[in-house]
Amino acid sequence: MDLVVSAGSAVPEGYVVRAVRADEWRAVRELRLSALLDPVAHLAFLETYEDAEARPDAFWKERTAGAAEGVRERRQFVVESGDGGWVGTVTVLVEEAGMRDFFGGIVERRQGHLVGVFLRDGHRGKGVGEAMFAAALEWAREAGVERVRLFVNEGNGRAAAFYRRVGFVGSGVTVEGDEGRELEYVLQ
Repeated sequence: MDLVVSAGSAVPEGYVVRAVRADEWRAVRELRLSALLDPVAHLAFLETYEDAEARPDAFWKERTAGAAEGVRERRQFVVESGDGGWVGTVTVLVEEAGMRDFFGGIVERRQGHLVGVFLRDGHRGKGVGEAMFAAALEWAREAGVERVRLFVNEGNGRAAAFYRRVGFVGSGVTVEGDEGRELEYVLQ
């Protein structure tokens, strides 16, 4: 299923939102490296460009296969532009109640956790991000999660404004990160 559209969140003309396929690890790697060059990457991602670039091909193959079409525990979505180039991505992780999250906390309920959100300059403000999130949220609902969450650094106002625009609200949960406080946003 290549085209993923949620009610009220149509994919803008010239774009396709879809799950990655296991053999697309090179494109996953390139998009991640591009994301890590974004001016706010130090606030948004838990790794550096240098660390990601140094990872072997086997890492990227495993990472892509582990979030590809058909995987039940996580799903990475990408946005393709009309020329076939990838311009955005988001990954949904399914967190089971009782497991530890990557901040060390205990997950209280089965939930989706959005990570790795990125949209290239020139494609923002056109409804592309909203369509990408609609696909991710639709998949999360189909996976049976009770809610979806994400974290945003308190200094990343651009991302926080987008998350609020698509319906996320602050939960009041904060975590201290390397670059300041991370604020949890949720969507029931």
